[in-house]
Amino acid sequence: MLSSPVGRFRLFALAEAVSWAGLLIGMFLKYVVGPEIGVKIFGPIHGGIFVAYVLVTLMLAHRWDRRTTFWALVASIPPFGTVFFERWAQKTGKLAETASDGA
Repeated sequence: MLSSPVGRFRLFALAEAVSWAGLLIGMFLKYVVGPEIGVKIFGPIHGGIFVAYVLVTLMLAHRWDRRTTFWALVASIPPFGTVFFERWAQKTGKLAETASDGA
């Protein structure tokens, strides 16, 4: 899965959504219950995965038009947007493996 840009994109799209969920739970605990530990743990994790998602998206930008790349980047902002974008991109053939991907 990690040997191709498409595989890395799919992995980081899912990881970004999971880290968003962790961060949202941490924020809930911080503002409703009190302890900040969830935000302290998931904040940096989500930040790192977010950066990795953006980088791997830019690695795939050469095969997409500007509009697709734009929406891939925008999908990283709302919670779970990367999963919706990844599913759409898979369905429409935007994530089709090529011979140069090493698949």
